[in-house]
This record gives sequence, structure tokens and C-alpha cells, in this order.
Amino acid sequence: MTSLSARHRDGFTLMEALVALAILAIAGAGLIGATEAHIDQVRGLQNRVVAQWVAENRMAELSLQGGTPTDGTDRVDMLGRSWRVEVEVRPSDDPDLSMVNIGVTPVGARGAAAKLTGFVDRQGGSA
Repeated sequence: MTSLSARHRDGFTLMEALVALAILAIAGAGLIGATEAHIDQVRGLQNRVVAQWVAENRMAELSLQGGTPTDGTDRVDMLGRSWRVEVEVRPSDDPDLSMVNIGVTPVGARGAAAKLTGFVDRQGGSA
């Protein structure tokens, strides 16, 4: 025969269950916050990679055009997003080369997600 006090020790008390639920709720909220931060970091990395591709594509286009590239701003759509591409051309020490700075920014955002500096041969072909 079990006594009354022995039966009460078989399970959790209401207070113990509430404390356990509170700990789980706090841990769950922390896990959700960490997951959101990770998703934001991955999204930022994805934006920088795509912006770098846009910049490299623009550099290749300028290299293939031949002649002296010109300054300008353009809009490019890539992977479902719109990007603002700013091209700045400067002379270099070599008269056959132009130094090209390319900045790529998501449309509606501030600050360039990627910057690329390279040289374009004024006769056609990249350096």
C-alpha cells in the first residue's frame, strides 16, 4: 500500500511544470531571435554576392565595348532584384588604360553593396 505522501512524489508539481514551461519559452524566444539574425546575415551575404556579379558583368561589358568608357548611372535587374550601377572613369598612368570604379547598390538602399575597381583597355579588351 502506498501512502499519500509517496503518491505526491511521483509527478511534477504545478509550480515545477510552470517553471519548466517558462524556461522553454525563454529558450524558444532566444532561438527565434538567433534564427532571424542568421537569416539576415545570409540575406546580406546574398545581396553582396549578387551585387559583385553585377559589378563584374558591367566591367566585362565595358571591356568588350572598346573605346573609352564613360561615367554614368544605370539600372540592372538580376535575380529578381533591381540594382543601381554607378560607373566612374578616371585616367590612369598608362594612356591606353582607363581606371574604372563601379559601385552597385540595391535600388532603394543606401550605400554600395559592392565596389569594383579595374582597368579597361581603350583599344578593346580588359587589363
